[in-house]
Amino acid sequence: MNSAVRVTVPASTANMGSGFDALGMALAMHDVLEVELADDGLLIEVFGEGAGQVPADESHLVVRAIRAAFDACGFATPGLRLRCHNNIPHARGLGSSAAAVVAGIAAGYALAGHKLDDNALHLAAEFEGHADNAAASFYGGAVIAWHDGARHRAVRVEPHPELAPIAFVPEVTSSTATTRGLLPERVPHRDAAFAAGRAALAAHAVGNRPDLLLDAMADRLHQEYRRPAWPESMRLVDALREAGIAAAISGAGPTVLALPAGARALPEGLPLTGFTAHRLPVDLDGVRAEPV
Repeated sequence: MNSAVRVTVPASTANMGSGFDALGMALAMHDVLEVELADDGLLIEVFGEGAGQVPADESHLVVRAIRAAFDACGFATPGLRLRCHNNIPHARGLGSSAAAVVAGIAAGYALAGHKLDDNALHLAAEFEGHADNAAASFYGGAVIAWHDGARHRAVRVEPHPELAPIAFVPEVTSSTATTRGLLPERVPHRDAAFAAGRAALAAHAVGNRPDLLLDAMADRLHQEYRRPAWPESMRLVDALREAGIAAAISGAGPTVLALPAGARALPEGLPLTGFTAHRLPVDLDGVRAEPV
């Protein structure tokens, strides 16, 4: 058992085109969490993203995740001291909520003296109902996630070393619940078949053939239905793809993920007004917890 831990957790991108709720990848933008056991009470300090906006009580997402981990480990503590140094933008499609949950689960396990296991991943994924972002932050690299009817599961895919992700992060935010509400209950069979083929191709391209990513990240499953939620982001996706650069909406948006070949320069004339470009290597390590 540790009395204090420091947890570093990466951002993530999900879907990667047609891999809806199934494909994810960790990105080298990190939140750092410091948690200390205390005799009583709860103290939360937040720096960076979300400072002054997220709750400072038991409803804080990290605290809820820590408590869930404690319950899973059969561990109880009367008090916590929590310091969050947040770099991952909130509500932008870079897995900030999944990162918070994974960090909390990792902290809870470490404080209880337990090693992370498959149950920890399932516990983290339960917070959002799917494991793509959580698994990416959990394992690092790229991931394929699924639900077997009882548990959330995922496998890690070693990303190709030439992957050079760029996240185009807009100033506006987006709600996952809102964008999911735009999706139809059914899609045409031809679009489902298209999505299955491209998602499978994306899993191969990420690990072995990045030259296939332009085709692999094409989508008919969800992006067009959600275009009204982020028209500027979709305009940028269209422009990038027309220039031969693999691109898709990151997670629930509105961030755009691009995967240019190597260190290829971006073409002139892209509709980048309102976006900030971040070149983010793939994070290979996933969540890390160490005693303080």
